[in-house]
Amino acid sequence: MHISDSGILDSLEEVVERELNRHLAAAREWFPHEYVPWSRGQDYDGPLDGSAWSPEDSPVSRASRTALVVNLLTEDNLPSYHHELAAALGRDNAWGAWLHRWTAEEARHSIVIRDYLLASRAVDPVALERARMEHMSHQSRGDEGGVLDSIAYVTIQELATRVSHRNTGRLAEDPVCDRILGRVAMDENLHMLFYRNVLDSAFSLAPDQAMRALRDVVIGFHMPGKGMPGFERASANMALDGIYNLRIHLDEVVQPLLRKLDVLDRTDLGPEGRRDQDELGTFLAAAETQAASFDDRRAAILARRTPCR
Repeated sequence: MHISDSGILDSLEEVVERELNRHLAAAREWFPHEYVPWSRGQDYDGPLDGSAWSPEDSPVSRASRTALVVNLLTEDNLPSYHHELAAALGRDNAWGAWLHRWTAEEARHSIVIRDYLLASRAVDPVALERARMEHMSHQSRGDEGGVLDSIAYVTIQELATRVSHRNTGRLAEDPVCDRILGRVAMDENLHMLFYRNVLDSAFSLAPDQAMRALRDVVIGFHMPGKGMPGFERASANMALDGIYNLRIHLDEVVQPLLRKLDVLDRTDLGPEGRRDQDELGTFLAAAETQAASFDDRRAAILARRTPCR
């Protein structure tokens, strides 16, 4: 039996309230200003007659410089995400309480990353601001989908964002940056747990509909930064540098999620659900082949970059 979006929202209300309370008990208050190395700061050129930014000023690696901009522009777009989720999930009761709490916590991420970048002179501040203005002024419409599509997407996206932040920090060559992104990643993990647990309950409620939503999202998934200025080139560099690529996406995001939810081994599906389950398995097999091919190409490129010793 097909359940309407409003029926799904009502049926999952108790789960959302329970997960919200669990989240509030697990979350720890933290303050962005405590993580920012303010002592590194100095005036920029402009009205204060400071010094212009130069790439030599940056304390972070080239690879992480690219990723930090992509990550920050993604976090900057929080108002758009809030709007889309509010339209799908509603602003009332436990759903609304969670959405507002999630938005407030996510806002810390853009605050701390931007303050770090500017205080540390890690990236070109003029280019960063121009990219922010362009990205937020020309938003492409998000993918259409119902409640379960939204829940499935944010479950994957939160885990993918956590992985991207952690890898960016590890490759930054600046312990301060690594500590900041590690703290941000802790938040992203808690957010992922909330959405994953709600998605798990959705599978129990409407297994065929949940399977269809997850199949659609996995097959059509793209990071929320898609559409930002220079995203394709930036994502290609991030893939090559080992911050986020298809291999990481499969091994550290998609496969762990599918195993946790027992997606490919579920036996409570009807004919449509089993068909979607089979299509998802076929897609993953093809994606694994693509990831192996990417691994080979990446290894060859990195070998050419590294001089023989």
